[in-house]
Amino acid sequence: MATKRIVVLISGSGSNLQALIDATASGRIDGRIVAVISNRPGVLGLERAQKAGIRAELLDHKAFDSREAFDSALQALIDSHEPDLVVLAGFMRILTTEFVSHYLGRMFNIHPSLLPRYKGLNTHQRALEAGDTEHGCTVHFVTPELDGGPLVVQAVVPVATDDDASRLQQRVHECEHRIYPLAVEWFCADRLQLLQEGVTLDGALLPPTGYRLDA
Repeated sequence: MATKRIVVLISGSGSNLQALIDATASGRIDGRIVAVISNRPGVLGLERAQKAGIRAELLDHKAFDSREAFDSALQALIDSHEPDLVVLAGFMRILTTEFVSHYLGRMFNIHPSLLPRYKGLNTHQRALEAGDTEHGCTVHFVTPELDGGPLVVQAVVPVATDDDASRLQQRVHECEHRIYPLAVEWFCADRLQLLQEGVTLDGALLPPTGYRLDA
């Protein structure tokens, strides 16, 4: 089994990127991050990549006059690295259907809620305002529906009565750094697949909520 090639897309500090860098460096993930691409200049995530000896590239979305033009250029740049897997790690762009379809079954995203709850932004505050007793994060395959792709793995975080959005976010972040490397590990070991009937792990169909881990 050939070592999988991974391209990571970022827009910011890259804390999930760092978790993936650490997991590949330790040998836990049988994959190699061949490039990190940011749509924003000067972000910490690019420094993390350079420090790890990974190719760090900038493709500023502001240099393009349309979403379609940017996505076309991004796709060409990604494909130049011949990846087996594309990982969105805090990549703050809504992607076109054509772009997503090109990577269907080989592109992950991580979202800070227990999907399908709280798609979009401000998930921690929304969970608190709803009075939820549990919150968490989800790794899912990317499809054209925003935050709506088939779920791979979720980490569940209990909500404390004295939580605010900042404290809850911190605990969810810690869980993100656990489950993103896990999902990538499964994919790189050929244990995980997206099929027409759903997501399978070791040949068994996962439930619609994906594989669940308690904090």
